[in-house]
Amino acid sequence: MALKSGRKLQPSRSRRPQILKNPKAAFALALIFMDALLVALIIAYVPYTKIDWDAYMSQVTGFLGGERDYTNLKGDTGPLVYPAGFLYIYSAIRFITGGEVYPAQILFGILYIINLSIVIFIYVKTEVLPWWAIILLSLSKRVHSIFVLRLFNDCFAMTLLHAALAMLLYQKWHLGLVLFSGAVSIKMNVLLYAPPLLLLMLKAMNIYGVISALACAALVQILVGLPFLVSHPIAYISRAFNLGRVFIHFWSVNFKFIPEPVFVSKQFAISLLIAHLGLLAAFAHYKWCRHEGGLFKFLHSKVTSALSSSSSSGLKILKEEHIMTTLFAGNFIGIVCARSLHYQFYSWYFYSLPYLLWKTHFPTVLRCGVLLECLSFKQLFICSSFLSPFTYTLGPMEGHDSEDPKQSTADMTAFVSSLTFSLFLNGPTSSSADEKVSDILVCAFHYLWVHGHCLFCFLDFNALDEMGNRIDDLEKSIDELREEMGVEGSPSPLAPSKVKTGEGSA
Repeated sequence: MALKSGRKLQPSRSRRPQILKNPKAAFALALIFMDALLVALIIAYVPYTKIDWDAYMSQVTGFLGGERDYTNLKGDTGPLVYPAGFLYIYSAIRFITGGEVYPAQILFGILYIINLSIVIFIYVKTEVLPWWAIILLSLSKRVHSIFVLRLFNDCFAMTLLHAALAMLLYQKWHLGLVLFSGAVSIKMNVLLYAPPLLLLMLKAMNIYGVISALACAALVQILVGLPFLVSHPIAYISRAFNLGRVFIHFWSVNFKFIPEPVFVSKQFAISLLIAHLGLLAAFAHYKWCRHEGGLFKFLHSKVTSALSSSSSSGLKILKEEHIMTTLFAGNFIGIVCARSLHYQFYSWYFYSLPYLLWKTHFPTVLRCGVLLECLSFKQLFICSSFLSPFTYTLGPMEGHDSEDPKQSTADMTAFVSSLTFSLFLNGPTSSSADEKVSDILVCAFHYLWVHGHCLFCFLDFNALDEMGNRIDDLEKSIDELREEMGVEGSPSPLAPSKVKTGEGSA
């Protein structure tokens, strides 16, 4: 009996350390545990930042009081502009916490750990990052702040979205679409994933499967918005799904260098929309549908099979890497072309950055430079000057000299922007379409760096004084480079201008 019991215990002993034998799984569990401790410390010792919580509670109060007209649901920061799922979520939070901030922070801390666990699962499942690089997912100071110090609704939207992505990895398209629609019902930014998601659905399912999955997503929106659609449908649709909404120029952090009249103009919005659609079409044609012969050939084959009723009823299994690369890249294209980005919008794309950096065919030096070196505008300029395979001359900016200090920051931004677009237009020449698409993604990352977004956590956007010092260091570095290149006589491209700044300039 003892021998038999020993034999029975032997398999369990061999199975017990299996999770420890997988370095990614073991490291992921340890990382989640350590991050949970960090979240607890943040809630306990870091002061809460009041931004939108009171407005959320005011809007929820009106909803719980029986108001169903979206034009009458308002808060301290303005009218309600989120779909009805937002109201249900924050009504539940108010019921649980009594509207108090501290218990809400604990709830959001739990939500942060759930979201991080889902994201880490996605990375472990796709096996794109080395196990030690998973720590990049928990290093963001700003993401911690968005979740537990500011309590934004972006947190619930992105958690549901990441849960939907996890379902898609298992080819659960209908369930994934239901979760995706639930995320959209909280905040519309999730729709940035819609174009690449539709393309993946067309690849994985026949046309009837796609229609049924879209019907499930539409049903979620109808059920969520039913109380408002029955009473005041126009007010609900126009407020909750306002695609033409213009954000205040003062709070924008990506196109701050553009004058306010241009920023709010329809022409600027249309140009960004065209750029967005063009980039999506280029990626779809040269990258995502490359094995199908391009986007147009793929769509033609789908239409032909649908008309001939010859499409198979089974699902086509898509590779996990292809699913995540397509979705993350498609969302990032939308971020690049967004007219206005606020600080909390960083949560929309932070978790996709490590994946894109490792998945795309970046040169090793550039990848390391982006991850470890580019901590300031000065370092970004130095990395760009040595890593970009094109040459440029630091010349004067037309109409500018050195007498008005108010223009220096705007001049610096415009100058580095010109470098970015030079890289985009004249930069990395590649022989294959795959590498060209990767080059475009490189430029997209440079673009977000230039316009005030850090790729990872260690840039603190609130440190404006520190940023000013970095700008000064950048100007000194440029002057030193100019002297070394023997162009001392030309005025600095970052020199301030006599021209007065217009309205809306920051």
